[in-house]
Amino acid sequence: MTEFWLISAPGEKTCQQTWDKLMTATTRANNLSTNNKFNIPDLKVGTLDVLVGLSDELAKLDAFVESVVKKVAQYMADVLEDSRDKVQENLLANGVDLVTYVTRFQWDMAKYPIKQSLKNISEIVSKQVSQIDNDLKARASAYNNLKGNLQNLERKNAGSLLTRSLADIVKKEDFVLDSEYLITMLVVVPKTNYADWQRTYETLSEMVVPRSTNLLFEDQESGLFSVTLFRKAIDDFRLKARENKFMLRDFQYNEEELKADKEEMTRLSTDKKKQFVCLFRAAGMLLHHCWMLLTGSYMCRLQGPLVRWLKVNFSEAFIAWIHIKALRVFVESVLRYGLPVNFQAMLLQPNKKNMKKLREVLNDLYKHLDSSAAAIIDQTTMDIPGLNLSQQEYYPYVYYKIDCNLLDFK
Repeated sequence: MTEFWLISAPGEKTCQQTWDKLMTATTRANNLSTNNKFNIPDLKVGTLDVLVGLSDELAKLDAFVESVVKKVAQYMADVLEDSRDKVQENLLANGVDLVTYVTRFQWDMAKYPIKQSLKNISEIVSKQVSQIDNDLKARASAYNNLKGNLQNLERKNAGSLLTRSLADIVKKEDFVLDSEYLITMLVVVPKTNYADWQRTYETLSEMVVPRSTNLLFEDQESGLFSVTLFRKAIDDFRLKARENKFMLRDFQYNEEELKADKEEMTRLSTDKKKQFVCLFRAAGMLLHHCWMLLTGSYMCRLQGPLVRWLKVNFSEAFIAWIHIKALRVFVESVLRYGLPVNFQAMLLQPNKKNMKKLREVLNDLYKHLDSSAAAIIDQTTMDIPGLNLSQQEYYPYVYYKIDCNLLDFK
């Protein structure tokens, strides 16, 4: 499972005894969970009023940071357009998978100095993650615009011959150009009507140049034919052609416009590819070999700018999120268990089949800490009609959930 229960209980004679008691109740007897100590440093406590206010602020900050973590993760999945496992390989925290980071959590003293007040630390996190959120919105907007423009051009190139771009189909020599009297028209003819077209196009109206038609391109359904006629006959020819299920394309050959279409398509395609993977260039091969020698890696992928940014900032946001969880455990434990600070934070990874049993064991183990919370738990198990107490999880012990399953694959 990728779900963790981050809990704390007051130290007994020693915090080690608290830990041993949990291990005996949950793992040694019945294998209900896999447990790890969750190390929280000696943070500045501050006043009771500050702690009470900070408790509410941290709850809101927790929800915000979690939402940003999930947005970055989901956008990574959208950009990579890959399977869950492949995307998960890119969702790392400090270079390791999320489960490893959480179970081996160590406070980052450089990013979040413990000499700062709790409020200052929370503000550092808030500012950091807000910047990530704003940057993500800007980068996502730019990338989505690029992707949308490219898709529009690709649709033009893959759509019906009546609407698709002709930049890669027609050539200058297919047209009579710069003539005062003659013009070359393009006609879309269903494949089933090719014979009819060849037999009738010269007589659809007056002033059609004999033997002037050529098949320029065809797809699965239709063909694009050229035909040359006098300019004054265009309207009559169009009408008669439509009556025979031949459709004229409104198209005038303009070399500069066609060249611009090709260049735009190439530019957008290139820009999109750059967002994913930068292929090794000759000048970069030396760096690649050095990296292989230093790390022992036999393959080194260079991620494109957007993917690189997503990987780095997902890591930053996830790390910030777990530090917020640590702050919440610290603040709530001080508020519940009092001073001096004496509690053991513990990370439980429940066995999926035994989650209900694990909750019951924890309740039996810690119900003496808060009789009102134990009563609430007893009431919820009785399922009293009209009573809804499940809106917010509250237990005799400090509890927060961490779910490392951040991807929503449909």
